[in-house]
Amino acid sequence: MAMESVMLLLGTPAPPFGLRDVVRGKTYSLESFAGKSALLVMFICRHCPYVVHVQEELAKIGRDYHDTGLGIVAISSNDPVSHPDDAPPKLKEMAERLGLMFPFCFDETQKIAKAYRAACTPDFFLFDGARQLVYRGQLDDSRPGNNKPVTGRDLRAAIEAVLAGKPVAHNQHPSIGCSIKWKQGQ
Repeated sequence: MAMESVMLLLGTPAPPFGLRDVVRGKTYSLESFAGKSALLVMFICRHCPYVVHVQEELAKIGRDYHDTGLGIVAISSNDPVSHPDDAPPKLKEMAERLGLMFPFCFDETQKIAKAYRAACTPDFFLFDGARQLVYRGQLDDSRPGNNKPVTGRDLRAAIEAVLAGKPVAHNQHPSIGCSIKWKQGQ
């Protein structure tokens, strides 16, 4: 079932995290991106058709901004018991197939998704150098089946603004995707 992102208040500080990358096994945290003038935190997964629809653009964003002031981390928080395609070995396959140039971490406890108030996949959170939220919302207007091209326009405009030291437009639209698959009893 499709759902919209929560749209946290702009200015919200980035919640801390410490998560292991499914490809390299290294643990990443906010401190791993010290010195970066912006940080993009993406909640994605492997099985969701909304993520599958935009996954090539996400990989392209990783390539396009690899040697810039933007740090990027992707996080999957879905329950791998109910959704085995979102288990770490399958996430690793996805990251390698797409050639992701950023860490793809697994949130086994789902505490990080809750701290960020992530609601769907994909869900995007862009923080400035002080790790204050400057953008939360959609990648662009494209959705599976709506025949609009995947461009990353909305997210890219926000990234460009924050990297240029300019304000990010406050007219932001929620992301839409599959709900986070919470563990039973959570």
